[in-house]
Amino acid sequence: MMETSGNPVFSLEKLRVFADDKPLVHGVSLAIEAGETLALVGESGSGKTMTAMAALDLVPPGIRVEGGRWLGETRLEGLSRRDWETLHGDRVGVVFQEPMSALNPLHRIGRQIGEAITLHQPLHGSALRARILELMQQVRLPRPEQLINAWPHELSGGQRQRVVIAMAIANRPELLVADEPTTALDVTVSREILLLLRDLADSMGMAMLLITHDLNLVRRWADRVCVLHQGRVQETGMTREVLSHPTSIYTQSLIEAEPEGRPAPVSAQAPEILSASDLSVAFQRPRPLLKPRPAPFVALKPTSLTLLQGETLGIVGESGSGKSTLAQALLRLVASSGEIRLGDTRLDRLGGRALRLERRHMQIVFQDPFGALSPRMTIEDIVSEGLRFHFPELDRNALREQVVQTLSSVGLATDALARYPHEFSGGQRARIALARALILHPRILVLDEPTSSLDRTVQGQLIELLRTLQRERQLSYLFISHDLAVVKAMAHRLMVLKDGEMIEHGATREVIERPRHAYTRQLIEAAFDRST
Repeated sequence: MMETSGNPVFSLEKLRVFADDKPLVHGVSLAIEAGETLALVGESGSGKTMTAMAALDLVPPGIRVEGGRWLGETRLEGLSRRDWETLHGDRVGVVFQEPMSALNPLHRIGRQIGEAITLHQPLHGSALRARILELMQQVRLPRPEQLINAWPHELSGGQRQRVVIAMAIANRPELLVADEPTTALDVTVSREILLLLRDLADSMGMAMLLITHDLNLVRRWADRVCVLHQGRVQETGMTREVLSHPTSIYTQSLIEAEPEGRPAPVSAQAPEILSASDLSVAFQRPRPLLKPRPAPFVALKPTSLTLLQGETLGIVGESGSGKSTLAQALLRLVASSGEIRLGDTRLDRLGGRALRLERRHMQIVFQDPFGALSPRMTIEDIVSEGLRFHFPELDRNALREQVVQTLSSVGLATDALARYPHEFSGGQRARIALARALILHPRILVLDEPTSSLDRTVQGQLIELLRTLQRERQLSYLFISHDLAVVKAMAHRLMVLKDGEMIEHGATREVIERPRHAYTRQLIEAAFDRST
């Protein structure tokens, strides 16, 4: 027999979570009303996801949960496994951070949405298909009749997230838990997804628990906020009140971690270090059987740019806009047409050893440092790899000395040398990836979404480090990002790409404050929640 109470749609009372008697969450209490969005906010490791997952019994074996948990009038502690299976996907829907991981790559979209329905409703045949199409329309997926037979890999990131949302709301849940639902998405797609979630919560009367580390997102979309730090509630209240007048030092530090300031001025005598003229990239499409070869896919239309010593050029645009293709073309990592100059050297005319020697002066730092660092190599081996390739005559002591100096320059101690990437936090791994690029003393760093996977406080620390390195070494940066708040704090000039074409270019503040192109205005409105 399930106990009942007069609680809101979802509530926790002094929730505590333990792993082998080690406390992870310390007495969290909260409540969410129907139609309300409560944001659970904190940095990585703050306990926000653990709190939500433990409350809903979505934790691995060995985790012990104590305290009061209510879903409407249902008391959750002590429920049987069968009761939990009834609740999940029926009265509670969950939207996870990475939609590709939440979808089965071997099943078509329609089948996966259908499975979410039939687990709790006796629908079959045409009635089931009609409900699947209704859900696809409800989450604003284009061409439902065609996409119902699509595979997950054939959809964009935003479309995959809409499929996950359709599965989560398939049985009209009372509570929707959205765990970092837009972290992997571009700013305009993120805005569309959050608008969809809010509209669904309003129209269906759902309570929504929004788990995030992004205060800008909280400011725009949450009615109330609960701030967590090291598994403890720091403060709870109406969003506007908490973010305008925080009572907790930790909340204040989160607010102050928002990207701010502007880059140091570039010297009027700074030389031009990189230039490209009419740079373009086209990829051949596969030739269908017994048919003419289709026209090449143009990933980057003719684009020209310059970069001065000590300058940061921000390159922004959505996925598929050509940002990374432009960077790869400048590094000669993809075949391209047009002229590329590094100082006085024509890179587009070089090949083989001559090109490799010039590449020392242009290094890249990738978006996902964990994916870019070999899990089988120690940090010493990872950071020294470029030196060993370009300077094979260096002995081990000379290599180690340079590795230690480079790690120190990015704020890492010598005890990192013998450790492996998995032993470090996301922010530390970003510093390791930066050290690997810096050890060759490049003139240019290509920074491909270097802060997108990091919390705001860690982002702020990395931005400050990049500014310091630029000032000390007169480095030039190509800063690729879809986060305009970060670009505004880092870049001297801004280039906006759309569908492989540069549509706007100018001084960063000029472009952000007085954009000329409608697409740029759309990006700015989504990033800063204002019309221009």
